[in-house]
Amino acid sequence: MNYFDYKALDGVMFQELILSGAAKLEKNIDKINDLNVFPIPDGDTGDNMFLTLNGGIKKMVDEADTSLAKKASALAEGMLFNARGNSGVILSQLFSGIALGFKDLEKASITDIIHAFNEGVKKAYSSVNPPVEGTMLTVAREPVELVSGINYETIGEFAKTLLDYMYKSLENTPELLNILKEAGVIDSGGAGLYVICDGVMDALNGNSLKLSEDRENDAKSIDFSKFTEDSELVYGYCTEFLLRLMNKKVDVDKFNVNEMVDFLKTIGDSIVAFKDGSIVKCHVHTMTPYKVLECAQKYGEFLTVKIENMTLQHNEITLEEKEETLPTVKRSMKKYASIVVSDGEGFKDLFKELGVDAVIDGGQGKNPSINDFIESFDEVNAENIFVFPNNSNIILAANQAKALYDKSNIFVLETKNVGEAYSALSMLDYSLDEASDLYNLLVESKDSSITALICKATRDVNLNGVDVKENDYISMIGKKIIASSSLIEQNVVETLKAVDEVNLLTLFFGKMVSSIDKEKIKEEIKKEFKNIELYDMDGGQDTFDIIMIIE
Repeated sequence: MNYFDYKALDGVMFQELILSGAAKLEKNIDKINDLNVFPIPDGDTGDNMFLTLNGGIKKMVDEADTSLAKKASALAEGMLFNARGNSGVILSQLFSGIALGFKDLEKASITDIIHAFNEGVKKAYSSVNPPVEGTMLTVAREPVELVSGINYETIGEFAKTLLDYMYKSLENTPELLNILKEAGVIDSGGAGLYVICDGVMDALNGNSLKLSEDRENDAKSIDFSKFTEDSELVYGYCTEFLLRLMNKKVDVDKFNVNEMVDFLKTIGDSIVAFKDGSIVKCHVHTMTPYKVLECAQKYGEFLTVKIENMTLQHNEITLEEKEETLPTVKRSMKKYASIVVSDGEGFKDLFKELGVDAVIDGGQGKNPSINDFIESFDEVNAENIFVFPNNSNIILAANQAKALYDKSNIFVLETKNVGEAYSALSMLDYSLDEASDLYNLLVESKDSSITALICKATRDVNLNGVDVKENDYISMIGKKIIASSSLIEQNVVETLKAVDEVNLLTLFFGKMVSSIDKEKIKEEIKKEFKNIELYDMDGGQDTFDIIMIIE
């Protein structure tokens, strides 16, 4: 049904508009997830907003009373109990305020709708401490302020004007929040809100969208390998709970949620908290979730609790083309960036931990092209870009890409293996004022250690006085064969004996090295070299069984 020329909103129409908005959001969940960069790139805003809205829809559809007040109230209540994540909680409060604006109304005029939207904005802002501009709060507030006080003939005319303003507000979010501009994206929560309203507009034009019947609402599978025994907790825990205030612990009617929020500010951030009757809904990012729970339990008892390690939520930010209905953003150019060529998931993860901005997939038989480098230069978008080719066969392509690229200053560090890059990047310091100073520091650092590469020989040969048999393990430093042995652990020992002095040794195991061999290697090193400080990790590289960084 086409509702564009309607002058009032009733409960039946409200339900159809919301269903269409949710369906539009459902279709764009992945695109919303890809935009997510604030407060960390956790990549789940689309899921959180949809699951929050969908939880409210179930209660709204089950509400037998078709008045606008009852339908809006049921939607808001269902969203409250199903709110997930920062964006979901804010969305639930936006609709809670709207429901408050529709209280006791069988149907609403356009003036009533604007009033309800203003109530929604007020409640959403009050739930965030402190509210941050450039987020979905701004995308909700600015358009409502612009349409307030203006007379509209039809709901369709009003909605189209509101949606146009919302688009402009969303497009401007990177100007208000620098992290968005750096990442080259619009705000994810604001985009989700815009997509919902765009789906509502579809319904007003007679093109109502339908929710899928077979969508899985279960949580995505978690890759626990992203947080190992040697990982460091960087992002903390996303902690959420629904608390029922208890009369025996607190005066429920007089309880002010800011009393709890003041404490949460001392141990966390990204706080969204509000009271609804005797229920408190809270979302916070913290390194110490147990302190959050201890604080909350002073006032009541938990209805639900969710604690997630945000390192496991972390996804890479992608700059894929977004759906045409969403504005795109050109990233602001940062001062420094670095690009590394590497194979092996372990090495890729390690380089990212060291601060590398982009990793080009490469390695033996997978040499990147000049265009691969140029595309990476565009992606990192920096005034000064430091490139680590990590293979003598790739250095030329990197330098040719440098010669062709005029948007940035390109510094190619002629690293011949990942070991040299690892040594250099351990000293990466983006706080240096001059790019030339940073380049010199990286050059000096890459030569501060020795890299030995170990792999199996493919044929018999005698080089550098070393007799090599096919399938023996050989070790090389530069282009010089140092040792050969049928046993990998013996080869490692002989390699270390050929080096003048070893204080610190880091071993990166390739994907073909067995756990048994790893233990043998470490045992032999400890037996033969009492004073060596030894570290090991899985590099995941293909060609070399072991890459040794010797310092």
